[in-house]
Amino acid sequence: MESTLLDRLSVLSHPQRMAIFRLLVRRCPDQVSAGEIAHVLGLKASTASVYLSALHKCGLILQSRRGTSVLYQMNLDAAQSVVSDLFLDCCRGRPDLCPPNLPDPFARSQTMPDKTFNVLFICTGNSARSVFAEAILRHEAGDRFTAYSAGTQPRSELNPYAIEMLKSRGINTSILRAKNIAEFQGPDAPPLDFVFTVCDLAANEDCPAWTGQPISAHWGLPDPVKATGTEAEKRLAFQQTYGAMHNRIKAFAALPLGTLDRASLQRHVDDIGRTSETV
Repeated sequence: MESTLLDRLSVLSHPQRMAIFRLLVRRCPDQVSAGEIAHVLGLKASTASVYLSALHKCGLILQSRRGTSVLYQMNLDAAQSVVSDLFLDCCRGRPDLCPPNLPDPFARSQTMPDKTFNVLFICTGNSARSVFAEAILRHEAGDRFTAYSAGTQPRSELNPYAIEMLKSRGINTSILRAKNIAEFQGPDAPPLDFVFTVCDLAANEDCPAWTGQPISAHWGLPDPVKATGTEAEKRLAFQQTYGAMHNRIKAFAALPLGTLDRASLQRHVDDIGRTSETV
């Protein structure tokens, strides 16, 4: 146990190897390509390959192939082992010494079933995908959820195709606006129960930890704003994204939140993010 723990701590002691590991933790349970990892962290492909090899060799990350792409994923069991082995090693099993009395993120929630849950959807521009999610959740289950959306680099205006799509489905758009993620990180921000990233760029960013340990997941979808072609082709891209998001929101709103513990709920929201992107 000791040699494995020391090997893993040694690998994580390097800042850029730690940066790769933190990126994969943020994207968990996603599989991320070596090329995307290198691009996000500004590494040369050869350098990223060396660091990924070291993380894989000591078991901290998992490797698989999809066609010609090499994909990497956080090894949750190994990460948990590092924490538990470190505490056991330093404390020698004495609970009065350590670990510290940290809140258990997987403890069963004692929240009353009639609680209104605050949900934040994040993407980079906050002009289409996150706006779809906010508006759909408010429309479908506004009595059970307070929905918000924000962007890490929000545009000044919402995308007109997105607004057109929502209006065509009878969804109120009057209160929608582009917002910066900073509105939800200060002392006056609403306490969040769920945080979902709906684009890969937002999920890749190293944001501060959320107060209150909200349940988070990555529900990435293609960006319809990047669609090219005729007006009809652009509208089709927005329709497909809307349909995929609508399916995910319906699945989320149907979860029996009052009866699920955090570990079960986390698995459910992760599974929702893996559903097909097509309508």
